[in-house]
Amino acid sequence: MLHPDWSVLLPGTALWALALYVPLSAPLARLEQVLADGRLPVEQQQLVLLLSSVLLALGVGAITNVGIGWALGPSWGTSLGLMAALAGLFWSLADRPSPPS
Repeated sequence: MLHPDWSVLLPGTALWALALYVPLSAPLARLEQVLADGRLPVEQQQLVLLLSSVLLALGVGAITNVGIGWALGPSWGTSLGLMAALAGLFWSLADRPSPPS
């Protein structure tokens, strides 16, 4: 029996995780507030936030990449992920104030 090579999904998953990271920060802000109200030490709070943000971004990125790849074809999932990541970078650069003259 052949085993599928899931490593081909990694580039598109990483691009979608990067592109969708900012919209995913809202649920993480709620988690951060709950952790701040709890009893965990600061170091453990940071570790929980780091792991949960990475896992959430990669999970949503993988689902998005597989869904778009299933609907449009495998190469489109990665291509659209690249365009979304670059569009986010473009808008963040365009939003910067211009230097004073």
